[in-house]
Amino acid sequence: MPAITVDDVLALPRVVAPDGEGLCRPVRSVTTAPSGLEGEGFPVRRAFAGVSLSDLDPFVHMDQMGEVEYGPGEPKGTPWHPHRGFETVTYMIDGIFEHQDSNGGGGRVTDGDTQWMTAGAGILHIEAPPEALVASGGLFHGIQLWVNLPSANKWAPPRYQDIRGKEAALLTTPDGGALLRVIAGEVGGHMGPGSTFTPITMVHATVSPGAVALLPWRPDFNALAYVLAGRGEAGQEKWPVHTGQLVVFGAGEHVRLAAVPRQEARSPSLEVLLLGGRPIREPVVHYGPFVMNSREEILQALEDYQAGRLGQVPATTLPHRHPGDLPLGGNGAGQAGSVSGSPA
Repeated sequence: MPAITVDDVLALPRVVAPDGEGLCRPVRSVTTAPSGLEGEGFPVRRAFAGVSLSDLDPFVHMDQMGEVEYGPGEPKGTPWHPHRGFETVTYMIDGIFEHQDSNGGGGRVTDGDTQWMTAGAGILHIEAPPEALVASGGLFHGIQLWVNLPSANKWAPPRYQDIRGKEAALLTTPDGGALLRVIAGEVGGHMGPGSTFTPITMVHATVSPGAVALLPWRPDFNALAYVLAGRGEAGQEKWPVHTGQLVVFGAGEHVRLAAVPRQEARSPSLEVLLLGGRPIREPVVHYGPFVMNSREEILQALEDYQAGRLGQVPATTLPHRHPGDLPLGGNGAGQAGSVSGSPA
């Protein structure tokens, strides 16, 4: 799991440890992500399955893509598909994905890179492995996160951000026991490069065996920790967690994560994706690739997509299927889903 690493973590800026006066966020729940298939058949873990939207707000959906070692001819992507009303964030840890959208955005996302696509009023896009990777096979591991937009921003023009891994703010804890990659938002006053409509923080933390990461966290944000690999403990309660589990923290001013001293050989450290955001607290109606505030807006999105008002597939495209092949009952790229609404 390379993402972005450094030769000497002790040379990095330190996150100032909390002074002990603030409240350490308690663990509210720990859930285990079920496995499924997305797009044209690549394996995912549904990180948010079984968690209330009110606990996730402003986040809506997250898949851990892989970790999988593909053989020649096996790598898969998604067909062209629409989005409206939120932002998609694709963070590649291992492997390569190519992105293209109907607004002119696109590029290659590889080890430690992030693509941030604001669907806003509507967009079509595709994500696929490059042809060379399809031919050779190889390791593939990443995250796709959906970040909701407030109603005032759901009709914003679409945009695309290409965030190189080397642009992330690299930090460490006071004793050098953790490597922190700040992709968006801030930790202890250190800012990441991602620009977001909804105020959030996104950090990939690598915690060395036996080390503890005690990080300041904005009190007005929620706090989630998803274990990408390894074993550890969450909160002052030292709640045991492992690969594929999501921790929802309660209110407080800092979060605590620790790596157990003895890790498995395939996961030498505790790898965690830390997420936090300011809750939007608006109704959420989620149907397939659309996240809106009402059923009427979902019906309008379906009508606009079918009428071609969410964008047009460019003349030169990645070699994958046309959006007409997409069954619209899915979570983004064909996975079966349903209309759901709740005051998030």
